[in-house]
Amino acid sequence: MAHEMWNPVPVPAQVPVTEGHVDVRGTKLWYWDTGGDGHPVILLHAGTQSAAGWVYQQPALAQAGYRAIGYSRRGYFQSDSTTDDAWTVADDLHHLVTQLDLSKVDLVGAAQGGFVALDYLFAHPERVRGVAIVSSYMGIQEPDYAAVNARLRPPFFASLPHDFQELSPSYRAGNPQGVADWHAEERRAVTGKRIAPVLGTTPTWARLEAIRHKVLLATGDSDLYVPPSLLRMQASHIPGAETHIVPEAGHSPYWEQPDLFNRILLAFLGRL
Repeated sequence: MAHEMWNPVPVPAQVPVTEGHVDVRGTKLWYWDTGGDGHPVILLHAGTQSAAGWVYQQPALAQAGYRAIGYSRRGYFQSDSTTDDAWTVADDLHHLVTQLDLSKVDLVGAAQGGFVALDYLFAHPERVRGVAIVSSYMGIQEPDYAAVNARLRPPFFASLPHDFQELSPSYRAGNPQGVADWHAEERRAVTGKRIAPVLGTTPTWARLEAIRHKVLLATGDSDLYVPPSLLRMQASHIPGAETHIVPEAGHSPYWEQPDLFNRILLAFLGRL
């Protein structure tokens, strides 16, 4: 019997988009927008990627009838790297939402993008319909949570190559071209100094327990940041959270297993 080591998923043709910049007190943030009359879904990128990295999700969302939108945070591809005393990630996102005249949005946040999704949900719950958080430890500030994360990522972890930190061993072994493409996106993602998300609201168990929106939590079964056990810990504090574990995927399940991830995401969005 023949066995395939890995079955690569080609990057699909992209849907035409409108590109622009939103001005946040003089800082210009780049965005793309598939447009149309569909419900808006805003894609919030990871710390090693940018708005340009959603190549598997952009056409899938548009073809399913959604208006897909992505933007690069400060310091990322085609966005300015300036900061000011007043900025938070929720404030920056709200400028985009208001500039595009969006009344209610769905948010999909991967890794650090999950920090942004939560910060916006806390600041503007009335503008959010549902939230999908993917492989994100969310910046939760709780002693028990900090202890678990310290066990997961000892001090030397930060010095490891990003592909080792974020891509599953199965993907790295089986899809060298996919790894190379991921690296290409990473190289163009950060244009200067990496700017960490500034949150307006500190995530705590109490704040998560007060969420009444529909929430999807997903991670890869090989994620070194958010393994399934940590995802279950998160879900235990979010009422009614829907959880999914993506097989043979690490910290970037939307990249490593895009077909399965897109089915999970579209099914969740369809229930909102």
